[in-house]
Amino acid sequence: MKDSDGNILYVGKSKSLRSRLRSYFQGKPSHKRLVQLVGSIAAIEVILVNNESESLILENNLIKIHKPPYNRALKKDNSGYAYLQLTEERLPRLDVFYRDRRPKSVRAVANPQSVPDKEAGSRRFGPYYSSRFRNAVLEFVTDHFKLRTCDPMPRRACLLFHIHRCSGVCEGFITEEDYRQSADQAAELLESGGEKLIAAMYGRMEQYAEALAFEKADNMLRHIRILEKLPEKQIVDREGAADQDVIYFGRNRVLIAKVQEGMLRDFRMLDLKQGFGDQACDLFLLRHYREERPHELIVNRISDLKTVQTQLRSGGNSPLRITLPKRGLKYDLLKLCEQ
Repeated sequence: MKDSDGNILYVGKSKSLRSRLRSYFQGKPSHKRLVQLVGSIAAIEVILVNNESESLILENNLIKIHKPPYNRALKKDNSGYAYLQLTEERLPRLDVFYRDRRPKSVRAVANPQSVPDKEAGSRRFGPYYSSRFRNAVLEFVTDHFKLRTCDPMPRRACLLFHIHRCSGVCEGFITEEDYRQSADQAAELLESGGEKLIAAMYGRMEQYAEALAFEKADNMLRHIRILEKLPEKQIVDREGAADQDVIYFGRNRVLIAKVQEGMLRDFRMLDLKQGFGDQACDLFLLRHYREERPHELIVNRISDLKTVQTQLRSGGNSPLRITLPKRGLKYDLLKLCEQ
């Protein structure tokens, strides 16, 4: 919901947009804050996504990025949907990680110091929109590979080692090389997706049952039931370093979706005044991206790819990648813009 100056007032989601909007505009709102919101609305933009996972995550990101005045929840950076990360420390550990959704230029001004070693280059998995699901994954994988959880690491092994939930690398019960191999295996399991993770958990549950440790087996089964409710595939929040503009040319308009560091951040709809053909698309790209541009343009139409790339590189500009995907994640982003 936007005001007359184009400022975002509120971001919301619903499985039934018609019912959701009717609740705002039919009848008299009971809360003063809602009366103020409705009185300020000049335009409503709707984004249709593929599933509920995308809806939850996109709402979370847009609220954190734009800080709408009528959204109270999800504004804090350490709220909402987090990742798991394998830190880049000498002896890595799994930890919960909340992304900094501010643009890189803003972060650089706010914090000119370099990122701590334990965050720089970390391998990340997620985001998880269920904290219960995320914590179940964290608990199992840490326990399964006996990764350390302490920060800072002590010099002597603690209780977790003695109850066989940690390898005791702090006191040398396992070599650092063997520990790092276990951490890499944990990352590979998280990267492989749900089926391999659940299979590993079933194997652990059977070991507990054979050892007559029925309480542990039951606890493992509880985690498996949580993990079997896997989140749907989502394309609105991913790990990535490049900035991309996803450009969908329609009949007489073009929609530009901005993706920065893997996060879908903003949409803009512009008129194509030059006409509807592919040459008009080329002309739009040349005019719009002559100076300031992202690392990559993802487009659905272009007439002369080579010429457009050459002209945009002229004048000492950095190389610009232009992609016309036919499948995969980038194609899915184009379909989202088409929708």
